[in-house]
Amino acid sequence: MLELFERGGVMIYPLAFSSLLAVAIIVERLITLRRKKIIIPEIINVVEQFNSLKDVDLAKNICLRYEGPLPSIIRIGLENSDLDRNGIKELIEDQGRQEIRKLGKGLGILETVAAIAPLMGLAGTVLGMIKVFGVIKEQGVGQAAALSGGISEALLTTVTGLFIGIPALIFYNYFSHKAENFVLDIEKHSGLLVKKLNSIKSSSEIKNGAPQPINVNRQ
Repeated sequence: MLELFERGGVMIYPLAFSSLLAVAIIVERLITLRRKKIIIPEIINVVEQFNSLKDVDLAKNICLRYEGPLPSIIRIGLENSDLDRNGIKELIEDQGRQEIRKLGKGLGILETVAAIAPLMGLAGTVLGMIKVFGVIKEQGVGQAAALSGGISEALLTTVTGLFIGIPALIFYNYFSHKAENFVLDIEKHSGLLVKKLNSIKSSSEIKNGAPQPINVNRQ
């Protein structure tokens, strides 16, 4: 490994750092963006089984047991169930924007690594070729041993940059697509909660405001 660093020249060090950074983000996102950890079945069950304003406290307590975007958004809707539909929807959207940012944590860095790793490899290639031409100028083209160092540096950094950039780009696209799907699922379930709350309150208002039957006592 030490020999590899010596042959790679100065650009091998930022390439090594970027590879470690990419691996750390990929592992963290693989652990964090598990479906059961984001779209929690118990929270989905809370939304689907919610049929009365009497269930608000129980539903909030269940949401408090879990962490993540979905329970936080559903809890905000339940805590403000006394507001009208537009008020609840606005609060859910505000909370959603804050929570959904967490789904994309680190992806900007991963995208940057995917973009700059091949460029750093290309920079290493250029530096290696500069060394090659410097040797040719001083010693001529017959010094194969002297030329091999610059050629090795040029080829090694290019390959290293591609080996880092290609997987980083693949995982960036994978995580971005996965996060977008989670956002759609969260919107679906939060929208269902808003719809149920509105329906329950409308039914309650109709029931409370319905005219009472008039009893006519005939003489």
